[in-house]
Amino acid sequence: MRFVYISLIVSIILNFNFLKADEIKTENKIAKNLRCLICQGQSVYDSDSEFAISLKLLIKNKIQEGMSEDQIYGFLKTKYGEWILYDPVFNRNTYFLWLLPILIFLAGGAIIIKKFYNKNNLD
Repeated sequence: MRFVYISLIVSIILNFNFLKADEIKTENKIAKNLRCLICQGQSVYDSDSEFAISLKLLIKNKIQEGMSEDQIYGFLKTKYGEWILYDPVFNRNTYFLWLLPILIFLAGGAIIIKKFYNKNNLD
């Protein structure tokens, strides 16, 4: 009987730790996708500023309240603006940001093809 009680307690502790590990993984994922507004070029996850520490605590509290990742991102976006997100959404304000690399790639390809085509025609 004693073995049953001990195994029950151990299984409860292990299950609690697995739940905690999922919360910590979610906290870190969200913190890595947020820009620290104090430190230049650092995520909230990497920063040790007071702002980053308070934001990590806020994320932890929101996860414990049961908010999803999207809800937390939405909350922070309304509070701090779109700039806080490292991965901005595709909308009319950011479409140029998303399409510019494709346009540069296509323009570079067209220039290279034109150079080779002109070179082959001269021979």
